[in-house]
Amino acid sequence: MSLVRLNIKGISYSQTQNGAYALILNEVDGDRKLPIVIGAFEAQSIAIALEKEISPPRPLTHDLFKNFADRFDIVVKQVIIHKLVDGVFYSSLICERDKIEEIIDARTSDAIALALRFQAPIFTFKNILDKAGIYLKVNPKKEDDDTEDNILMDELVANELEPQEPGENYKAKSIEELQNLLEEAVSNEDYEKAAHIRDEISKRE
Repeated sequence: MSLVRLNIKGISYSQTQNGAYALILNEVDGDRKLPIVIGAFEAQSIAIALEKEISPPRPLTHDLFKNFADRFDIVVKQVIIHKLVDGVFYSSLICERDKIEEIIDARTSDAIALALRFQAPIFTFKNILDKAGIYLKVNPKKEDDDTEDNILMDELVANELEPQEPGENYKAKSIEELQNLLEEAVSNEDYEKAAHIRDEISKRE
């Protein structure tokens, strides 16, 4: 079975499952998207890895794993989403130490959070993408802004996927006020709020 490389397109709040998020993976050489439902903690961890300007005061669990692996010369070479059963994706970490390769089972959300930290590529099998891949209608104004190192809260419009609206109106605040709120959110380890604030700052820049 042939492998298909994926990139992270964005994170959208899932209206169908309370407290859950949809991680949107994009087919590199195609137009299909692979939506994967993940928890809030994993969504925050992935968002932190994408948004390089937000630095947690203490390491998150996935940062701790990365630090531990670095200390013992373990490298995550790639992540493969290798199975889909009853709507649940199964993934493997392809790791290497002393030129010996090991395969470790992992939840897909954890595997992707680690792939970002190791700068490892993400793959899935073509038959999984054929089965679960979808085409999302995206706001055309956003199509040119396809950077992967931003937290992309695009207007993703597909049957079950809608973006989360920030609970606070940041548009009325100045850049200085937003910077202060950003620092406060990071200090309080409220990374979801920090992501919304950083998104508003990025729009103005």
